[in-house]
Amino acid sequence: MSVEPARPHDATEVRTGSLQAWSVAVRPKSLLVALSPVLVGGTLGFVRSGGIDWVAAALVLAAALLMQVITNMQNDVGYTVRGGERSGTRTGLPRATANGWLSVRHVRAGIVVAALVATAIGIALVAWRGWPVLAIGVASLLAALAYMGGPRPIAYTPFGELTVFVFFGLVAVMGTDWVLTGGIGATTALASVAIGALAAAALAVNNHRDIAHDRLVGRRTFAVTFGEMGSRRLFSALVALPFVLVLVIGHLEQAFGLLLPLLLLPAAWKLRRAFITCPRGTAFNEVLFATFRLELWFAALLSAGALLVPYTQR
Repeated sequence: MSVEPARPHDATEVRTGSLQAWSVAVRPKSLLVALSPVLVGGTLGFVRSGGIDWVAAALVLAAALLMQVITNMQNDVGYTVRGGERSGTRTGLPRATANGWLSVRHVRAGIVVAALVATAIGIALVAWRGWPVLAIGVASLLAALAYMGGPRPIAYTPFGELTVFVFFGLVAVMGTDWVLTGGIGATTALASVAIGALAAAALAVNNHRDIAHDRLVGRRTFAVTFGEMGSRRLFSALVALPFVLVLVIGHLEQAFGLLLPLLLLPAAWKLRRAFITCPRGTAFNEVLFATFRLELWFAALLSAGALLVPYTQR
């Protein structure tokens, strides 16, 4: 999933080919969406199995981060190649290739390098856990490339949020648990839905902010297809669902510690109100990053609660 940072760069401050230019393409602040599911999947796997291989955990995290980096760079290139900047109505941060800070050729080369490194990590994990890891890795890489690549990019359809939900929720959380432990617990499955919902909520903010621009450039996102009211309902549901699932997880495990994410309910309610009342334009960028912070805090509190399970079970 590709996101827009909160503060636009001044074009005069970004030198062509500089590290700052690559930062624009890589979107380092968006990497939180890759960290959260690995944190949850790894912690829940550790609690259930009694231990994990930390080298394998580091490799899984590196692979997840690379998938996000590839998605972001592909989004930068794909948007530029399709002329998405030409209308002059987009409110997000300028893209590196669209502004000439990086060439399309160089960013595509960066994508190839990142994909090769991710493949090398995948081979190591295949040796650790077996060939099913290959299926997870190939599917994740294809989804990262297809988000803004190919003849019909996912970003131009109403299925962007669904794709993020699947790959940054279900696949990332349950895949992490399975790779590290060889199994998937019921709590992990429920947690994957919760984390996926929050990751999808962040993309929903992005797409809601850009409704007018996306209509002009032919992007049929969920927000464009179902309108502003449908987009608001989607965001509200995605933010509320994780807290419902926390209650289910707490009941399933009979452990009060797993209810720790409920401490974030006031913040989630405030975020929903901010989304609904936010004026159109760059103000939505703060809502976007608040959504990422909510996901990270949710993941951290759920993980902390899982570690407390032996001490909080009834």
